[in-house]
Amino acid sequence: MKLKKLLYTCLLASFAVTSCKDALDMAPDGKLTMDEIFADNDKTGAFLNSCYANIPVKGTRYFFWSRGPVDWSDEAWDTDAEAEPWIMSGRMYNGDASPGNHPITNISADAGNGDYWARYWSAIRNCTLFLSRIDQANVRNAADRARWKAEAHLLRAYYYSELLKWFGPVLPIEKEPYDFQQDFSNVKRAGYYELVKFIMEDCDVALNTAELPWRITTESEGGRVNKALAEALKSKMILFAASPLNNGGQDYWQEAYQVNKKSLENLRANGYELYNRVNLPQTYLSDVAFLGPDKNEKTALYNEYFTQTMKYTPSPVDRETIYQSRENQGNIWNIDGIGSQDGYKSGTCPSQELVDAYETKDGQPVLDLDKPYLDDQHTQPNYNPANKLYDPKNPYANRDPRFYASIYYNGSKRKALWNFAESPESVENYPAPIGNRTRVIATYKNEPQTGIHPSTRRATRTGYYERKFLHPNSGNDNPIAGANWKLFRLGEVILNFAEAAAEAGQIVEATGAVNEIRARAGMPALPASLSKTDLIKRIRAERRVELAMEENRYFDLRRWSKPTDDLAKTDRWITAMEITRNADGTFTYNRRPVRTTERKNYTNKFLWVPIPLNEANRLRSITGADWQNTGW
Repeated sequence: MKLKKLLYTCLLASFAVTSCKDALDMAPDGKLTMDEIFADNDKTGAFLNSCYANIPVKGTRYFFWSRGPVDWSDEAWDTDAEAEPWIMSGRMYNGDASPGNHPITNISADAGNGDYWARYWSAIRNCTLFLSRIDQANVRNAADRARWKAEAHLLRAYYYSELLKWFGPVLPIEKEPYDFQQDFSNVKRAGYYELVKFIMEDCDVALNTAELPWRITTESEGGRVNKALAEALKSKMILFAASPLNNGGQDYWQEAYQVNKKSLENLRANGYELYNRVNLPQTYLSDVAFLGPDKNEKTALYNEYFTQTMKYTPSPVDRETIYQSRENQGNIWNIDGIGSQDGYKSGTCPSQELVDAYETKDGQPVLDLDKPYLDDQHTQPNYNPANKLYDPKNPYANRDPRFYASIYYNGSKRKALWNFAESPESVENYPAPIGNRTRVIATYKNEPQTGIHPSTRRATRTGYYERKFLHPNSGNDNPIAGANWKLFRLGEVILNFAEAAAEAGQIVEATGAVNEIRARAGMPALPASLSKTDLIKRIRAERRVELAMEENRYFDLRRWSKPTDDLAKTDRWITAMEITRNADGTFTYNRRPVRTTERKNYTNKFLWVPIPLNEANRLRSITGADWQNTGW
């Protein structure tokens, strides 16, 4: 069954609202009744396809080619915030958000990113309707029926997990399709833990279905869900339920530990493992890949993993990716790399805060993990006194190999097609013509091509450019698009387990798990002598660098907060490294805020996205209760 998008006569905006009641008994194209659909094998399979249609592409595919939540956390700054302030990031930074017009929920869904409330409830409705019909449907063989049913359960779990991540527990549990003639006044919002248990129940149905495979092994089935996704969803969502924002004062860490332990065991038993070797050395270990100052193999394999799409085969090279998007990320060198390469925009500029998070190669944090900065604006770093390798005058030396795989910094190099000739002000690169050549990425003030600038779209805002998802040599003469987005991968599950185990007091297992991630990265193991408190801090720091710019930090910062907290310490001020090139060729490094005014998407209400205003009003009218999130 190949996946294909279907057109809808009526998109159901939520469980409580419809403007076309008659369409509830119609197929998605409005031409056939549901009885006719489920009387036919192929049409039944086609209806299941509609349950897949709202899976988002994520990555760079947020509106106007941005990374969305990556840019809205303390990981990065979006160059479109100044160049195009009406787009999502500019509005978020300015606090221009309301239930009636929120940049996350009120944009049209670009590659599935946005309009979440309407789209995900529509998908849940289709999944639930499918499940109510599949047992009596005319399906040719029992294996298809069982597998399709498992897929619908798992897809429903996925959409619920996405709603829960963005909106929080302002959702009902829909086990049966709603009849829109019924009385909705008694519909209740469920608690966070209750919703997570429902998600896990759907995942368990999928896991207990023999016909659902652990891995998709043919291109024709690319994009279909698998049992591994069920384990990844359980791992993530019970971790979220146990976290301070969501636990309602209850301690769920022991359950989170047990669930994650079992999920990790099952994934390993069924062939999932970390990506542990360079498979394309001719590209990633070449002299012109410039992956690290010493052509480090760990740096190369990390960059290779994120710039290659997983193949659907029984023996894949990539055994780490659990589920990936069905589309690639587009021409990243043009919209999310080094903007001057092709003259358009840079997009995601990693923050100084993210750069500070990478340890030195001896395994020591650069900053104090309890209080990384001495001032609110993050311009005064509070250095870790145990770190003897970090030099503020040479800040990019001796760092974690993942730093070199993920970030372009002042003095790094890239060989690609550069669509400009160098001018004398580009001291490191002049003279050089338009063409494919090696260029030093100089990010200091007044460097005309790659230097820091407060508003130019193709420049960097922070002194850094994103590299993690960018092929080492891609460009208009070598058009290698960004790899399909890895929605779930084993590395994240291992870190989920490490955190849950540490919180549950299982120090030895937690340390072993996080050290597996560090070993793959070429970093020293954490000492076994760490206290529970210190181990949790190190695991959180490890998540920050291992999962950097993968959309986890936005949600991690929120779930680690209490319901009454805000994000002032992390998201209010984002800093840049403003570098001055001295006459003798040395550099002076100066930290400063990216802009002189604070970002305003740090307040308590930004812990959750609001229910769209019209939906919130209808819910209040129907149920008599206020479903809206606090502050909105």
